[in-house]
Amino acid sequence: MDATRVGRAARLARSGVPAPARELGPAPGDEQRLVPVEEPVPVRAEEAPSVRARVPLADQATTIRRQPPSLPLERYALVTWVLGRERAEELLEGLGTEALKRAKAHLRRIVAMPSAQRQAKVAKEFGERSDAATRLKALMDEAPEPLRKEVFRRLPPYHRTLFPGRMEAPADPLAPPLLAALAERLIREATR
Repeated sequence: MDATRVGRAARLARSGVPAPARELGPAPGDEQRLVPVEEPVPVRAEEAPSVRARVPLADQATTIRRQPPSLPLERYALVTWVLGRERAEELLEGLGTEALKRAKAHLRRIVAMPSAQRQAKVAKEFGERSDAATRLKALMDEAPEPLRKEVFRRLPPYHRTLFPGRMEAPADPLAPPLLAALAERLIREATR
């Protein structure tokens, strides 16, 4: 059995000549407890990238890995349907077996929905922020009046209900052209 042992360096004898080295062997009763340790074999990455050299157990670091977060499989299925309807099932193939079954069940349910309901689901999942109404109200409070009018004109009807006292005013022909672009950008930033 070839085991690497750490021992003392040979001491010098009293006459100045090193004492003969003793070969250390296992102590009596240690034969069952000793496990052969394989030395790591250096492997260059370009020769065999998939082969890993064995590392002795004593040199291996213990790594504690967290449990990966649960996958939002319904959202994955929704994204695959939106991005590649014909290949939606194929795109889900990279998931694990249990996750794949659940994702395909979600995909079947999404495919069975009417188009309007599916579009509403996409808008709800990936569209607006949950605090969009609060952010729009803050925007309208801080903006100067010409910008408020332009923002209100460009709001979708369901967001206009947040401001019951406001009426839609016609576009101001004297307003600078960049005011409309600014209003659209501020609405986008407030809602997404």
